[in-house]
Amino acid sequence: MSLKELLPGKLGYGTAPLGNMFRAIPDQEAAATVEAAWQQGVRYYDSAPFYGAGLAEERLGEVLSTKPRDEYVLSTKVGRVILEELEEGARELGEKGGLFEHGNPHKMLHVWTAEATERSIEDSLKRLRTDRLDIVWVHDIAQDFHGDQWLAKFEEARTGAFRVLSRLRDEGVIGAWGLGVNKTEPIELTLSLDEPRPDGFLLAGRYTLLDHGHALQRLLPMAQEQGVGMVVGGPYSSGILAGGTHFEYQEAPAHIIERVTRLKDLAAKHGVSIKAAALQFSLAHPVTAAVVAGATKPSRIAEDQAALNETVPAAFWQELRAAGLVSPAAPLPYGA
Repeated sequence: MSLKELLPGKLGYGTAPLGNMFRAIPDQEAAATVEAAWQQGVRYYDSAPFYGAGLAEERLGEVLSTKPRDEYVLSTKVGRVILEELEEGARELGEKGGLFEHGNPHKMLHVWTAEATERSIEDSLKRLRTDRLDIVWVHDIAQDFHGDQWLAKFEEARTGAFRVLSRLRDEGVIGAWGLGVNKTEPIELTLSLDEPRPDGFLLAGRYTLLDHGHALQRLLPMAQEQGVGMVVGGPYSSGILAGGTHFEYQEAPAHIIERVTRLKDLAAKHGVSIKAAALQFSLAHPVTAAVVAGATKPSRIAEDQAALNETVPAAFWQELRAAGLVSPAAPLPYGA
């Protein structure tokens, strides 16, 4: 089954913020946000053990356990095993150091072997309070976490997680699997293999209004040719396209702020919200099956739904192209 057939709608809820990303969120606020997503009609939820060392999965599972299981699609990730033992000192998370410093204090093993993959799935099922996962992503086997060692991690996943997930899919235990990464190269490498074959991928931050040129060069043509779907994660580029100050999980640099200002000025000229421009741009590529946007306040979910349904005039997209604010190769809504 393709991702577009599996996913219920174009907007999913990404739960990284529920792991206390950037700030500590009260349990009540986290639960209210998931409930708001449900009430707004969101039926695809994506999580990961990495998000707050299991905290996001626990919070998501608490709310979704009250909902009919057949009415939503659930994805999580493998690559991190959460231990009972507590972490001492700061975590080593490559470029993402300090990202979940307010999450659970438990140690995490970063491992993509077959045994660890099976354990990770079992643990996620418990935290999520469910009996099955619809999609499983192989998480973060890329340069941003592993530097020059990323190819060794990729090989560990290829001979471990990839094969386990292929078997589970073929047995009907899961509906689909793929990679969940912030870089294009691991996906390109996976798509070049004879086996195992992924069903799709979750690409975070690399197909947004602010960063999409590289993905268009090689990855997306490969995916389109092979019929592999994409879920776009981080469509707001860590928040800078939604009124925040972060880009790539850090405070946005001056050149990004300047580009966002140009985008906002153009959007204001056409009476368009920047959120609508961001979501609808990411969805315009034929490989895109859905976008997953994170939120920590219930009101943000309604904003996302409104942005998805907002009418954006073709003239906006045409002027965006003329201003050089999007790649000439990027498909735009309405064929603009």
